[in-house]
Amino acid sequence: MSREKIHIHNHYRKQPINKGKLAIIVLIILIITTIITIFFIKNSKNPAKNFKIGNNTTSQEIVNNILNISSYETKVEVEIKSNKNENRYIIKQTYNGEEESTQEVLEPSNIAGVKIIKNGKNLKLENTQLNLSTMFENYEYLSGNDLDLSSFIQDYKNNNKQEIKEKNNEIILKVNNQNRTRILYISKETGMPTKMEIQHNNKNLAIYILYNEVNVNS
Repeated sequence: MSREKIHIHNHYRKQPINKGKLAIIVLIILIITTIITIFFIKNSKNPAKNFKIGNNTTSQEIVNNILNISSYETKVEVEIKSNKNENRYIIKQTYNGEEESTQEVLEPSNIAGVKIIKNGKNLKLENTQLNLSTMFENYEYLSGNDLDLSSFIQDYKNNNKQEIKEKNNEIILKVNNQNRTRILYISKETGMPTKMEIQHNNKNLAIYILYNEVNVNS
């Protein structure tokens, strides 16, 4: 090997790493790592609004998704009809597992802000500005759990008198009990509940629930 070639070879071996370029590379890596971390943290805290429904998703898979919901938040319109009167409400429902659920009345304005909190076997009412004991003599069905989607799910799982059918791009789940019949309608397109009907067999009473917004986690 000639001296000239040896000189060139040694010249490139002794070239130091450019500190400016190294700093830029490290900065880019840190930025990418931070973005990825924020993305995963955000998605772990915010459940998806809808299940992933594809063209090949079967009706049974949609039903299984609903029956295995672990938590949800929804805003519903509730209409309660009896032989005496008719009442309408807008309610925000939150369910965080079998031990905790909350219903907050948004409308009508005279009872807006009332919260019904169930923690295990305990029931707590929040709104010190109202005479709650008097209110629930007139609005007894708000304090029960018939209106909860989670209550329907447990009823459907544990009841032998259950039915399922499909009609007009909807899946219809039905549960019969001694005192009431509950029917849940699920959209095959979104996999989300659209409405629920409750018929009380021993009373002239019907409850209709429309699901306007549903955020679920399964």
